[in-house]
Amino acid sequence: MVETTAQESKTGLPDGWTVKYSKSKKRAYFLYTEASGEHRSQWDAPEGTDREALEAYLRDHPVRVHCWHILVKHAGSRRPASHRSAKITLSKEDALKEIEQLQARLQGEAEAESDADPEKKRDKDSFGSIAQERSDCSSYKRRGDLGWFGRGEMQPSFERAAFALAPGQISGIVETDSGWHLIKRVA
Repeated sequence: MVETTAQESKTGLPDGWTVKYSKSKKRAYFLYTEASGEHRSQWDAPEGTDREALEAYLRDHPVRVHCWHILVKHAGSRRPASHRSAKITLSKEDALKEIEQLQARLQGEAEAESDADPEKKRDKDSFGSIAQERSDCSSYKRRGDLGWFGRGEMQPSFERAAFALAPGQISGIVETDSGWHLIKRVA
């Protein structure tokens, strides 16, 4: 009988190995830490990896996610300007009310999608359409698409919310130094 450690059964990786995300290469890599504190890394899963367990672990604990978002800035945002306005004067409270209204539109669209046939889908209230219409982020040009990102690449509250979502799920309202966000994880 082969014994497995708690780490091995959780990640599928042999003892001492962890999976990390390379910000420069935008992909996962594997890191081994020796008892002496020395490290070595490699791109491919190490020999002895349970590939099915590793795939399951990475589904539940992704090293990167692909998200869209809608950003509503306010006068107190870290950069209170956007393509919509050279100087944003909207108060923090009014920006929150606006993102709440956008959230209600998205919830209405989700309910309409579940009740109606796909032919009658209201694209004007889809996440991408709302992002294009209202987001203060330059990603509005791509319907709010931020592309793929890993841990440590976004503001902490944004990252926590994005990584907590399942694919297809939309976050609640998230506050960052940039303003108020709604985040949709697409992959």
